[in-house]
Amino acid sequence: MGYEDEYFSEEVLAKAKTAKVYIEHLYKVQSQHHKDRKDRRKALEEELQNPGLTPEQRDAARAELERRERDFSRLQRQRLSMDDYEPLKLIGKGAFGEVRICRDRASGGLVAVKKLKKAEMVRRGQVDHVRAERNVLAEVRHRAVVRLLCSFQDEEMLYLVMEYMPGGDLMTLLIRQEILPEPMARFYLAQTVVALEAIHAAGYIHRDIKPDNLLLDASGHMKLSDFGLCKPVDVSLLPAFKAAADPVAFRQLPSPPDAASQSEQLRHWQQNRRKLAFSTVGTPDYIAPEVLMKKGYGMECDWWSLGAIMFEMVVGFPPFYSDDPMTTCRKIVNWATYLRFPAEAEASLSPAAKDLIMRLLCDVDRRLGGHGAAEIKRHPFFRGVDWVRLYESPPPYRPAITHELDTQNFEQYEDPERGARAGHSPGSASSRSRPVADPNFIGYTYKPFEAVQRSDSDRQRVREAKPSPRPSLNSLEAAFEAVHLNTSPRH
Repeated sequence: MGYEDEYFSEEVLAKAKTAKVYIEHLYKVQSQHHKDRKDRRKALEEELQNPGLTPEQRDAARAELERRERDFSRLQRQRLSMDDYEPLKLIGKGAFGEVRICRDRASGGLVAVKKLKKAEMVRRGQVDHVRAERNVLAEVRHRAVVRLLCSFQDEEMLYLVMEYMPGGDLMTLLIRQEILPEPMARFYLAQTVVALEAIHAAGYIHRDIKPDNLLLDASGHMKLSDFGLCKPVDVSLLPAFKAAADPVAFRQLPSPPDAASQSEQLRHWQQNRRKLAFSTVGTPDYIAPEVLMKKGYGMECDWWSLGAIMFEMVVGFPPFYSDDPMTTCRKIVNWATYLRFPAEAEASLSPAAKDLIMRLLCDVDRRLGGHGAAEIKRHPFFRGVDWVRLYESPPPYRPAITHELDTQNFEQYEDPERGARAGHSPGSASSRSRPVADPNFIGYTYKPFEAVQRSDSDRQRVREAKPSPRPSLNSLEAAFEAVHLNTSPRH
């Protein structure tokens, strides 16, 4: 019997292990903060090399950075809670929690707060998924990815505070429009490509891209959010699907679709789209075959999902849709048998659109995007897309928003907490108490340096720091002429 077994209970050993993880995390965070602070100072000093700045402006800039660093240190020590946000409207509800529009009491701005139940995360084996979500949103600071403002936790819940996207999601747009014209589909597929390129560059694979995770801002631009409240399909609980190579297995598969069944699929899909997305099982319609077959997968699986979303955009329903998720999975791994364009789509779609779909929904070794997003960007379907100014281009669709709390672009929910909030007063001590350390969620809290606001004088300095343009030859000649006239002798 070992020393630990003889003198310490399992409970004590578990607490010691949690304390060890917590302390190691604290040291790691402090080390990273020190490095980040040095990097910010170095970046500022490089900026201050601009010859257009006066010594007074340089001193003021250094003082401003020091002020922001002090404010950031205070922010790091501050314990965030839901008392810092005024709950307004419920805009999302799923198996693990909810999303609500809230008003930041400090800034007055609207944010989206996603609240997740810790116990459900642990019970359903979603701890890794929710940690990955937080890490992606924290690390990928890109205009095509929804911005994470902060994250925090209490004893029962995890909270993600994100920028509010009032335009709703692509799922809602597809429900309303049914089928998108190719120019509209091209625009939103291009923005999805940019978003996937950004998360791939950071070393992440999404694996479950679907219309529910693509959100629209007020102007109609699209951003990727991981990652919704729809249940992700837990592939680890599914059998390892195999392509039906032998006749016996092949006979167990449903018949390939004909024109009548595809018409019925479209009608059924449109009637049940949202219910299927939020079911307890989840929808596997966009998952790549190599993921389902458990062969190992790379970033190529996200490009398969892009192809499935594109098919739904221009055809009206996903390519392998079935009432039964297991049948959908079997269709996906036998994609060559089931990938068919309906007669109407075959006649109306451009050759470039059909070619791109076929080159995304194929075997992984032949799939477009295997050598990076540039392969997809070069495809003829995207000819004419200005990739550099894509997010400055006017979107083909502008969501209807009449006021800041207009939620017509989201499904409407009954809000059971509305009455309970009426008697709630912010600032209670219990809401800011330190949560009991849970080894599953140590390190979940996140506060970015960008949360510390710049002063007006610092913003003005940044504007003034832009180097003035070099004088033209004509302006120099005019200046010399003026000097000559002013200094010439008077008669």
